[in-house]
Amino acid sequence: MESASPSYKGHRYPVEVISHCVWLCFRFPLSFREVEEVMPGRGVIVSHETIRRWGVKFGQCYANALRRRQPRPGDKWYLDEVFIKISGEQKYLWRAVDQDGSVLDVLVQNRRDTAAARRFFRPLMKNTGAVPRVVVTDKLRSYGAAHREVMSSVAHRQSKYLNNRAENSHQPTRRRERAMKGFRSTGGAQRFLSAFSGISPHFRPRRHLMTAADHRTEMTTRFAIWDQVTGVAGLPAAA
Repeated sequence: MESASPSYKGHRYPVEVISHCVWLCFRFPLSFREVEEVMPGRGVIVSHETIRRWGVKFGQCYANALRRRQPRPGDKWYLDEVFIKISGEQKYLWRAVDQDGSVLDVLVQNRRDTAAARRFFRPLMKNTGAVPRVVVTDKLRSYGAAHREVMSSVAHRQSKYLNNRAENSHQPTRRRERAMKGFRSTGGAQRFLSAFSGISPHFRPRRHLMTAADHRTEMTTRFAIWDQVTGVAGLPAAA
């Protein structure tokens, strides 16, 4: 069953403008002010603060709808954590991807101890509704301890070199972090990155495995899905 489109009641800008601004924010490493500067070229005057509010309000909604359309995750999961600066303090961004590079979940936490690993594992399995065949992590001991408590029946491989798929998945986040000049709060970082991890990969197919024609076809399909989840596809055609 298709999910209902988000409600735009009370917004004076049309759906096409809102969805386009949100797409720009989550697809490209642009600040809200840079998106504000782009829009006049499309005949739209909108403030960066309004664009920021649209991202907060609709970003997660769009990301959730896109995730519901994704195929079931693969059975091999790669987990990794990296530090990020939030208001000058060091935090940790935990991430899980499957063997196809699909982002399964992200979580911002203060620590990377066993309790933090456990808090990441449990919602990860609940939200995906799946149990992997094997998980691959680096040699952080917290992973081993949490693995024995939460998913002891799942094979666990720890290696410094086998986890490149998860480490590479952090790169788009790093680019966004630089463009935004860091995050201001843990909650804000979690909200943005949760939506970002659902929207950005949707527009990043595995280009190196496709011909140019296949890539164009795939992107046409993905934009059609975007129009469906944002509600643009349900609008009457212009005369």
